[in-house]
Amino acid sequence: MCGIAGIVSASVASSVDLRSTIRHRGPDGEGIFNAPGIQLAHTRLAILDLSPNGKQPMQTADGRYVIIFNGEIYNHHDLRATLTDRYVFRSTSDTETLLYGFAAYGTAVFKKLNGIFACAIFDTVTRELVLVRDQFGVKPLYYYQKDGLLLFSSELKTIAAYPGVDKSIDYPALVNYLHFLYSPGMQTPFQYVSKLLPGHYIHLPIDEPQAISIKRYYDLPFRGTYSEQSESQLLEELDERLFTAVKRQLQSDVPLAFFLSGGLDSSLIMAMAKRAHPQERLTGYTIRTAFRHGKFEGFENDLPYARQVAAHLNIDLVEVDADVDIVRDFDRMIYHLDEPQADTAPFNVLNICREARKNGHTVLLGGTAGDDVFSGYRRHQALTMEPFLNKIPPVVGRLLNRTINLGANDAPLLRRLRKLTAGMGQPQQERMADYFARLPIATNHKLFERTIGHTLHDHQPRHQLLTALERIPNEKSLLNQLLFWELSYFLPDHNLNYTDKMSMAVGVETRVPFLDTELVEFSTKLPPSLKMHGRTTKYLLRKVAERYLPSAVIYRPKTGFGTPLRDWLRSGQLNEMLKCYLSEESLRQRGIFDPVAVHQLIRDNQNGKLDATYSIWGLMAIESWFRQFVDSGHSTL
Repeated sequence: MCGIAGIVSASVASSVDLRSTIRHRGPDGEGIFNAPGIQLAHTRLAILDLSPNGKQPMQTADGRYVIIFNGEIYNHHDLRATLTDRYVFRSTSDTETLLYGFAAYGTAVFKKLNGIFACAIFDTVTRELVLVRDQFGVKPLYYYQKDGLLLFSSELKTIAAYPGVDKSIDYPALVNYLHFLYSPGMQTPFQYVSKLLPGHYIHLPIDEPQAISIKRYYDLPFRGTYSEQSESQLLEELDERLFTAVKRQLQSDVPLAFFLSGGLDSSLIMAMAKRAHPQERLTGYTIRTAFRHGKFEGFENDLPYARQVAAHLNIDLVEVDADVDIVRDFDRMIYHLDEPQADTAPFNVLNICREARKNGHTVLLGGTAGDDVFSGYRRHQALTMEPFLNKIPPVVGRLLNRTINLGANDAPLLRRLRKLTAGMGQPQQERMADYFARLPIATNHKLFERTIGHTLHDHQPRHQLLTALERIPNEKSLLNQLLFWELSYFLPDHNLNYTDKMSMAVGVETRVPFLDTELVEFSTKLPPSLKMHGRTTKYLLRKVAERYLPSAVIYRPKTGFGTPLRDWLRSGQLNEMLKCYLSEESLRQRGIFDPVAVHQLIRDNQNGKLDATYSIWGLMAIESWFRQFVDSGHSTL
């Protein structure tokens, strides 16, 4: 894992060091490559081949190709075996394997990779640059293009800090952040900065920057055809494929450990690692919250389950105090996230990674994406209600939703019922897309200052999801359509973004075994009933887990990294910050949001008329982002 950045320009500003904003991603070394019209910068977190032979930028022996690379290629030994008769390797690093793989196969090499990666490869002969991002978007890559200047980086802050970039705001993206709590797809808050989509690469002749082209090299294979093998046969295959995925990702020349929340996914990854190394003393990290008993805001304390798994597998468990000082850490979190995401889970990822790094563990494996690949969210269970909702006349459905809205906002069950019935009377796929919404779109649009708001009425965030279904026309399973959205948007633009940014903030690499390419492709061919059986999510995965874990862990209620955000906003630690960031004076100076509408939203949330807690958090995140990325260039946190 590393940080990468680069400039393509007729005149590269020699006074700018692109590495200054990404040094936290690579504390073990750095390098730079310069040629007319291009600069490539790299900061290194050494994982494979710790010797100087692994340093970057790295060039082929003949000097033709130059690479800067962030990530891990888990099948690089297999790829290297196809190249050894043509090239002499100087290192054992996967970077060199990818470099010569590109020399041999060109962009076709990307389809051969099983890993997590974002990289830039420059051909010094043809003067062509290729930028690529892995199949599922585990590793981030941002790029800016305007007036003959191309900037790219692992982090948006690099681009924001570059002199003279156009920081015009993309207001529809701000709608997205309030609607989803993240911005799906390419959009960022900056009009001229985009995210390279997962499974895509950019090709650019650097002497003709206007000739840039973006191509898809991989797409999720949801084709509506499923395996005809028996459940028992598929159970065996899933067991072995998951084991193979974990075993692949244990390769490391530095100490590694594991996230262990006590949930099914992280516990099963831990169990597979123990199966691979039964005699090795493994280490898991978990969060110890201040809320150690019972439930709060619908979350259940994970710690007892993590302890149970640790005892069952005979592994060391490090309990990390949540240690969330929300006022102290809020701006720092937004700075590292690069985007105004509204979630509290990043705090826990950061705390665990900081403790792991202190203990000498540079790599952490976790259970991220288990829910997205095999089903696991409440919105997946909500699909069981669709046959009934389809039979309710629209007028009755709207009346039902209004009746439910009269209930208390504090009750988690009522909040879920409100979301379930919010789309009553709409076509089914539109209703499903609204499972991802945090705020009614009409309310969202009204939050904006009138002039801006008039330009936003045609922007419907769910349209991106609905249009994406055109890529999988033969997939009729509603569950698989939802999982397609999870893997295409929620996972890369939300979960994977904060996992990468928070871990790399302290120089830790995170790995995601559930996103092994072969495992994901196998999952798309599973009969949907083996993913969700009735209301039992991850049905077949739970059957695999029965071979390794206690039943109480396998069949426990779904939870997550939780914090008492609603209490914080109403009267707790965040209340004074809210009054400052969303004061009438602050909002009027910013000129984007209507103070009257924002304060009405806050009152409606406090009075229980609607649940806008995370949208209000999102408004604060947007203000924090502006202060750090727009007002003063970029933060120096």
